[in-house]
Amino acid sequence: MAVERAEIEVVRKPWGRADLRPWSGISDADGPVGELWFQRSDRGAPPTALLLKLLFTTQPLSIQVHPDDAFARSLGLDHGKTEAWFVVSAKPGATVGVGLKQPMTSADLRASIEDGSIIDRMRWQEVRAGDVVSVPAGTIHAIGAGLVIAEIQQRSDATFRLFDYGRARERHVDHALAVAHRGPAEPQPPFQRLTDARTLLAVSPYFVLERLNLPDSGTWTLRATGESWLLVLQGQARVGALTVGVGEAVFLDGAQADLTVGPEGLTALLAYVGTVSDPTLLFNRDGRQAVLPLRILEAQP
Repeated sequence: MAVERAEIEVVRKPWGRADLRPWSGISDADGPVGELWFQRSDRGAPPTALLLKLLFTTQPLSIQVHPDDAFARSLGLDHGKTEAWFVVSAKPGATVGVGLKQPMTSADLRASIEDGSIIDRMRWQEVRAGDVVSVPAGTIHAIGAGLVIAEIQQRSDATFRLFDYGRARERHVDHALAVAHRGPAEPQPPFQRLTDARTLLAVSPYFVLERLNLPDSGTWTLRATGESWLLVLQGQARVGALTVGVGEAVFLDGAQADLTVGPEGLTALLAYVGTVSDPTLLFNRDGRQAVLPLRILEAQP
């Protein structure tokens, strides 16, 4: 049983941001920050199945693909990588690429990687705050500039770059061609309202992602039967003995905790291991209805 404040690991990237407010006050003295990784505070505990991140982009990221479990294990890795993105903030015109516009042969895809035309073969879509993108293993994808994204993924760093905009980083074209689905991605499923408080955003064979939208000063019981991550997007709450605000996360596993919402209400992401939504996850303890408009954080100037 565990209820822990997640520790934040800073990952600096040339495509990252100097100012992470309001999501973090971490200094940029050592270079721009591209990612914040949320880790268990108990570093002696077994590795978690999932990894929760915040990504901050000022430049396009590489066009890449992740392997499934079977291919990853053939390389001696523990897991493949399926992930999902929640767009926390988006500058006007910000885009992501998910899948290809049309099916391609392996030879044509390789040629497009070499001549750079893969940029034009990608299916780019404009995104805004509140959008969700599911990225199963094998999906060719890319994240554009001007975004803050919360990402939940299998705990794996297995990434094969196809195209990197001329950056001097290693590419992994042969592996990428071996695992990539050379066609359009599956349609993104619609959100599903589970209760007034819970919205189902994404489901995969490895995790479930929900959005919680709770009214001010409410009291709830959060019941995590397995590994779960709560990330605060707006407002403040007390989870067990921990007080958490914007940009902070809590790790729970096999634990039940009181969740008391602050005076501004609470908008949060909740990701947990599973293949279907858990109907016993959240209970209202004071009889209030959780009917709130979706609140979205905007990018800072």
